[in-house]
Amino acid sequence: MVTHVPAEAHGDERGALLSFLEEQRGGIRRSVLGLTDEQASSHPSASELSLAGLIKHVAEVEQGWVARAKGEQPAVARDQSNWHECFVLVDGETVESQLAYWEKVAAETESLIRSAPSLDDTFALPDQPWFPPEGRVSLRWLLLHLIRETARHAGHADIIRESLDGRTAFELVAMAQG
Repeated sequence: MVTHVPAEAHGDERGALLSFLEEQRGGIRRSVLGLTDEQASSHPSASELSLAGLIKHVAEVEQGWVARAKGEQPAVARDQSNWHECFVLVDGETVESQLAYWEKVAAETESLIRSAPSLDDTFALPDQPWFPPEGRVSLRWLLLHLIRETARHAGHADIIRESLDGRTAFELVAMAQG
């Protein structure tokens, strides 16, 4: 645990889940502190993952799930022809633009969760072979899934950043706090 997630108000499950999601987002955001776009886009290991690509990916994934929960299509349609682009900056994208986009997505996520009558409300899963046919999930599942997805990539970001310049998550928290 690099940062402390404050306790939610008594019985505020939504607040608790949103706080844990924000904590994981913060880990990824901090991973690019003090880096240029070129450094953030580099691949310091055998993996094709970069910090810039992780930011773009988690923002896109979060937006896609929130859109599905609202009964809308994701902003970006991905298939085999363009899947690779969700992990790299293209067409003038920058780390700054992806962070700004992710901030808007995070606000949309919070708005959806705070305005829903219940975290037990459900929405249809996409019609894709890895999901059960006619499957449905709750908004609670959505939040837990986003926490898991973001945490997984926050761990990747820790390793990539440390490989770039030796800075650890603890040092990046200290940098962010001034």
